[in-house]
Amino acid sequence: MTQFNSLSGITAFVATAETGNFTEAASRLGITKSAVGKSVTRLEEHLGVNLLLRTTRRLTLTSEGEYYLQQCQIALSILEQANNQVQENQSVLTGKIRLDLPSAFGRKCIMPVLMTLMDKQPLLKMSVSFSERYIDMHEESVDLVVRIGHLPDSSNVIARQLTTQKLALCASPIYLKKYGMPKDIEALSEHRCIVGFRQDAPFYWMLKEADTFRQYIPTPFYELADGDAMLDAVIHGYGIAQLPLWMIGDKLKEGQLQRVLIKTEGYQSPINMMWHKGQKVPPKTRYIADALLQVAKEGGFDE
Repeated sequence: MTQFNSLSGITAFVATAETGNFTEAASRLGITKSAVGKSVTRLEEHLGVNLLLRTTRRLTLTSEGEYYLQQCQIALSILEQANNQVQENQSVLTGKIRLDLPSAFGRKCIMPVLMTLMDKQPLLKMSVSFSERYIDMHEESVDLVVRIGHLPDSSNVIARQLTTQKLALCASPIYLKKYGMPKDIEALSEHRCIVGFRQDAPFYWMLKEADTFRQYIPTPFYELADGDAMLDAVIHGYGIAQLPLWMIGDKLKEGQLQRVLIKTEGYQSPINMMWHKGQKVPPKTRYIADALLQVAKEGGFDE
């Protein structure tokens, strides 16, 4: 006779008892509601007792369920302590982790951190891709994602904010000497604007006016679908662009770029890191996530 493995049933039972229903337990464990119910039922059949009283309105613990819950919580706590200790003792990480990063921010800000980690964990393989689109992490088998902007749906992932992206209009001294400094937002229509490229909607800048932010749609003179290409074009005097301070901060200090219409600045977008939502985070994912959060805490991603 095959021995019954009750661990999955125990975790399902504890989650159900602590949350009060199968739906919340399923959300905590990252599995379906029916899977939680079946696991608890199999556990009850194995024990030969009812742990839960089920009604159409709620779930309540039986007297046996209350005792069993207390013992299971103690046992799971011991297991968690053992797992944590093993992970702390595991100084060498192995295997492969897949990351997807925003193109320009990923190259300039995230990759230097990852290369430091490559030195510290030489056996940890990294597969890094660069894109701006929102992806299905489960479908594309990505372990860790960084994205700029508000998240359309974060119900299936854990999200942690690394920093905020602050935007500023800028141009090179070469351009400003040739075309002059615009005096207000309306004057931008008379200038050469360098913008990103979108197929589905007009590209816009977020500009502050009268203590509120509005979408300003510049008339594009040059449309470039890459942040680094936009930066190079602005530095070489081909126009005005709105770029993040993490990208242009050093260029402003060196005098290669100048701020334009400073009073319109102030708009910020969150930069988030995400990984799969579930009960257990793999050590390699946690290791990289913790490293990025530490750099963020120290201000390493700010301008």
